[in-house]
Amino acid sequence: MGGLGAGSIALIAIVALLIFGPKKLPELGKAAGNTLREFKNATKGLADEDENKKKDNDKA
Repeated sequence: MGGLGAGSIALIAIVALLIFGPKKLPELGKAAGNTLREFKNATKGLADEDENKKKDNDKA
């Protein structure tokens, strides 16, 4: 995971637990996952549109 080691990830998890509490963390994780999924779908849609435009230009 880039420049993050196991110790860094553990420290981030502990700080997040202290800030948000154990009841709020699952909600935050779910919201982050949904956001990443929507972003991925949106960027995939943009890439597909660009590919279709290139194909249409090649036909003309």
